[in-house]
Amino acid sequence: MKPSTTLPALALFFTISLAQTWSDCNPLNTTCAPNTALGVSNYSMDFTQYMMADNVWNWTAGKSSYGTTGLDFVINQRGDAPTVRSKFYIFYGTVECIFKAATGQGVVSSIVIQSDTLDEIDWEWIGGNTTHVQSNYFGKGNTTSYDRAIWHPVDSPQTSFHNYTTDWSQDKIDFYIDGNIVRTLKYEDANGGQNFPQTPSDVRLGIWAGGDKNNNNYTIEWAGGEVDYDAGPYTMTYGDHSGSFQSIKLLNETKPVNLDGDNGQTIGQKWSGLSQNAKIAIAAAVGGSFLIALCVFAFCCIRQRRVGKHEKLLEDAKYEKDRSELLAFRAEMGRQRSEKYAQMQSTSVPGRIMPSNTFSMNNMNPEYRGYTRH
Repeated sequence: MKPSTTLPALALFFTISLAQTWSDCNPLNTTCAPNTALGVSNYSMDFTQYMMADNVWNWTAGKSSYGTTGLDFVINQRGDAPTVRSKFYIFYGTVECIFKAATGQGVVSSIVIQSDTLDEIDWEWIGGNTTHVQSNYFGKGNTTSYDRAIWHPVDSPQTSFHNYTTDWSQDKIDFYIDGNIVRTLKYEDANGGQNFPQTPSDVRLGIWAGGDKNNNNYTIEWAGGEVDYDAGPYTMTYGDHSGSFQSIKLLNETKPVNLDGDNGQTIGQKWSGLSQNAKIAIAAAVGGSFLIALCVFAFCCIRQRRVGKHEKLLEDAKYEKDRSELLAFRAEMGRQRSEKYAQMQSTSVPGRIMPSNTFSMNNMNPEYRGYTRH
């Protein structure tokens, strides 16, 4: 399994590896606690909409600000070097940044993937170089030579946003600019693999003054000269001690970092991280589900209406039947009363007057039929 992380960072104004190369605990020298894994296959942030959570990112050198175009890393004065470092580690994967570098002679912006053993993969921009970006790598902090860097042409990196992607696997590292591959570093080509980055790494973003007068001459020269602070501000929108990838033990019992949102991302972050095709597919699925639900609801309403109409017809028929039976009963009772009356008239005693009508009260005395007068 190759866990990966995607970090689209709009208007990231970023630092070179020399300023960001450090390790809290180097497992080549001592026993260290296990690294905290990212824990998800994809993690993305759009800095025009969301802020970095403190439980996911650690500001190691100052703070930055969120502008309308993204997250700004700013050098306002000497000593400023805002840098952020992920609290999670990835063990191979893809890191993608949409990025605009800082301007200014001697100002260095960078994206660094670095392990505790000082394995390192870098993108670095020099503020005074408006046509190129540098890719670089180190293995176990080996700085005996500086011939690993390659400069790649890029159109106006300080004024235009570009997509810089690092695809890191066990066998090779591919560097991309705007989706085009510009460099491939194979495992065997990094000093037979000894200098190939191959240990769990965090992600670091930042900006610093490589051209500060207190730096060594090599660094100042590499950064393009001394920084003129008055012209600012400058803004850019393991197991054993062998250090090889075979020595890394994956501990499933170690909990991954608690990401922004519900142990992953907020709904908005997840939505922003989806491709346009995925968004269209989800929208179509939701729309289709809603349409199906609407049809089912309409069908149930029509069916219930038909059932209700049928039940009403049955009730009406029952009412008519009961009414007919009641009328028939009343007619029969009337007929019987008439017959009784006629019978009484025919058997009456001479000299007596028979009543003109009769009545009963709850039929309490069925033998009582009326009264006579003398």
